[in-house]
Amino acid sequence: MTAKLDPFTAAPQQMKAWYAASTAIADALDPALVELVKIRASQINQCANCLNMHSADARAHGESEQRLFLLSAWREAPCYTDRERAALGWAEAMTRLSEGPELAAAYDALKWEFSEEEQVQLTLMINVITGWNRLAVGFGMWIETAATKARDAAQMKAAA
Repeated sequence: MTAKLDPFTAAPQQMKAWYAASTAIADALDPALVELVKIRASQINQCANCLNMHSADARAHGESEQRLFLLSAWREAPCYTDRERAALGWAEAMTRLSEGPELAAAYDALKWEFSEEEQVQLTLMINVITGWNRLAVGFGMWIETAATKARDAAQMKAAA
């Protein structure tokens, strides 16, 4: 992937706001679940940058290699909870809206496992990761995980 531009340099104010919103939305849910959903959406959107970043983040939250390797086949793998399955199904339905997925079935599973507030939080988080996927794929972004941690620390310091 060849970098086309750095959105953080090209539009620093908007990217700072986007980053802050992204962080606030993700912080509303369980970090391990958030990383699984981010990885699954990034697999669908073929975003190498986000797959690299969120796989490392998932490992940092204690996620096993087995569950990461099986994520693209979560329906057949017995290692995910019903709550995780509901979140992954919803993530797929929201990420593949244009393909006309079985939205009703995904929503039925979602509302069984998540409160209404959590449903909104999860849907916002899915919107956030697919937005990051589009930025990364569209502009050819690649950020090494060590650089990501440094950038996150700088963003948090600037927000304070």
